[in-house]
Amino acid sequence: MNGFWAVYKRELKGYFATPVAYVFLVIFLFIAGWWTFRDGFYEFRQADMTIFFRTLPWFLAFMGPAAAMRLWAEERKTGSIELLFTLPITVSQAVIGKFLAAWTFLAIALVLTFPIPVTVAYLGDPDAGLIIAGYVGSLLVAGMFLAIGSFFSALSKNQVISVILACVTCLALMLAGLPTTLNYLSAALPAGLLGVAESLFVQTQFESMVKGMVAFSNIAYFLILITGWVAACSVILNERKAS
Repeated sequence: MNGFWAVYKRELKGYFATPVAYVFLVIFLFIAGWWTFRDGFYEFRQADMTIFFRTLPWFLAFMGPAAAMRLWAEERKTGSIELLFTLPITVSQAVIGKFLAAWTFLAIALVLTFPIPVTVAYLGDPDAGLIIAGYVGSLLVAGMFLAIGSFFSALSKNQVISVILACVTCLALMLAGLPTTLNYLSAALPAGLLGVAESLFVQTQFESMVKGMVAFSNIAYFLILITGWVAACSVILNERKAS
């Protein structure tokens, strides 16, 4: 457990050791705020954060892999991964420590968007429960995309290749839940099977949480996918270590 916390603290501190993290946060906050208030926020004349939460996963589909690309690709490129594996710590502990540090970094980015709900509260009387549910859903989506990025970071030494592969995978998961995609699938799948497929898409699960209908199945969906991708990352690194 001490090794896990050592990796976690080292990785989280590493994010803020260079200007890259601050540039990342500034870009994320600027885009999130700009896109929210330019995309018809005032025209709706409704004090809620629906627009913000509906666009946020698309940003996270890029930001999650970008935050994850340095987790393992850089370690493998510089050779410091060999030193890491000589420490009294298992591969799984190292993977989880690095992942949770990156997830904490993304959580900080989400927390720093607080001016948006403050602005909404100033303009009206929003439902606090919906805002909290939206943030919980956003954090889970960020964790899932980060886990995907972590897997591809372990798969490739090249950070650019790893982030491209991760972004393509994340966008594919997002696009799969769009109405146009579902309409296309409806011609090839039976109604019952289409309903099952629709329930497994990221958009469906996230939209349910944004509407305030947070169920155990929604949280379990994201946690299972996060666990699966993180476990796959551990498998890849264990094979690298063994070879």
